[in-house]
Amino acid sequence: QVQLVESGGGLVQAGGSLRLSCAASGRTFADYAMGWFRQAPGKEREFIAGITWSGDYTYYPDSVKGRFTISRENAKNTVYLQMNSLKPEDTAVYFCTASMLRNNIYDRSKYGYWGQGTQVTVSS
Repeated sequence: QVQLVESGGGLVQAGGSLRLSCAASGRTFADYAMGWFRQAPGKEREFIAGITWSGDYTYYPDSVKGRFTISRENAKNTVYLQMNSLKPEDTAVYFCTASMLRNNIYDRSKYGYWGQGTQVTVSS
């Protein structure tokens, strides 16, 4: 199994930026596709970014496309989420997740490993 620990959340003003990190341990990091979800109070968990094991392919829904960028460094067992032009509606707990389907970036149901989450709050 893989263990995931997120960091980098916090409070930021609208229009600002944050970079989240997720450190993985356990099994070989390159065995996994990686993703980020978020969950706002009273809302369903939303899949917001996915990246293949190699980093060659990424996926974003329209809600974050052009503002968020997922990347990974396999040598450091770390995946990142760069978030720019943040909006108050981006306020949520952000979760790092892993899929054993190495090229899975679309099927949210295949992400079976989760971090504990990190809070991102965007003030207006």
